Amino acid sequence: MIYEHEIPTGSKLYFGESAKLKRKIENVASELFYDAGFEEIVTPFFSYHQHKSIDEKELLRFSDEQNHIVSLRADSTMDVVRLITKRVDRTTNHSKWFYIQPVFRYPSHEIHQIGAELIGEENLALSIATSASIFEKFSIKPLLHVSNINIPKMLSQMLNLDLKIFEKGELQKLLALDIPWLTKLTCLQTLEELEAVIDEVPNELRAELEKLKVLSAHISCENIVFSPLYYVKMRYYNALFFRFIYKNFTLGSGGSYDCEGIGSSGFGLYTDDLIEILIKRDGQ
Repeated sequence: MIYEHEIPTGSKLYFGESAKLKRKIENVASELFYDAGFEEIVTPFFSYHQHKSIDEKELLRFSDEQNHIVSLRADSTMDVVRLITKRVDRTTNHSKWFYIQPVFRYPSHEIHQIGAELIGEENLALSIATSASIFEKFSIKPLLHVSNINIPKMLSQMLNLDLKIFEKGELQKLLALDIPWLTKLTCLQTLEELEAVIDEVPNELRAELEKLKVLSAHISCENIVFSPLYYVKMRYYNALFFRFIYKNFTLGSGGSYDCEGIGSSGFGLYTDDLIEILIKRDGQ
C-alpha cells in the first residue's frame, strides 16, 4: 500500500528552510556565473541522445508519437554542447554556458545540479576556479582531487589489466605487481611526489603526468590531492578530471572532453549534498 503522502525513493522534497537554502544556493551561483561572463541555458527534460552520455541501464525511457526512443534528461553536458553548436549557433557565438536543473536516473533518482560548460575551452583550471568560488561564498573549503582518466586506460593496456581494477579502486592488486614506479604512482598524493615519479615511468605515460603538473600551476586551491590512477566511467571525459570532496560528500566533479570535434571542459555541482552540509553545519 502506498500512502498519499509518500514519494518515490530517490525523489526530492524541499520545504521551509531547505527550499529557502536551495533557492539561495542557486541565486548565489547564477550571480557568480553572470559576473564571470556565462549565459544561462535550460535544456528540455526529454532527449533523444542521452545514450551517448550515460549507460543505457541508468536511463528512464519511453517512445514519442513517432516511436522514437526518448529519455528523461540523465546528464546535461552533451545536450548543452549539441544544442549550442547545432541549434542556436546561428543566433549566438557565446561559448560559456551554465545551467541549474535536475537530472533523472533509473529507477527514480532525482539529482539537482548546478553546472557549466566552457565550449572550446580545454583549460580545466577555469572550471576548478569557478567551482571553488561558489564554495567560498558558503565558507566551505573542500578537498580537490585531480586525476587523468587516460593514465588508468593506458596502464590497463600496458600491463594487461582489467580496467575494472581502477574503476573499483582495487589498489592492492596494483601494489602486488611489485613494480617500483607503479607503486609510487599508486601511493602519490602531492605535487612533489608527482614531479619525482615523472622521470621513472615509461615514456608513454610521461605526457599524461605532465598534464597534471601543468594544471597544478594554474590552481590556487589550498587542499589538493593528486590521484593519477583514479578512474571514473564517463563516456565523454577523456583526460583531466577533478572532484571536490568534503567529509563524506562529493560536492562536484568535472573534466575535459571532446564533443562534436570541439575540445571543451565543464563541471557539475551537487545541490542536494551542499544543502545537507549547510543544514548540518548551521543547524537550520
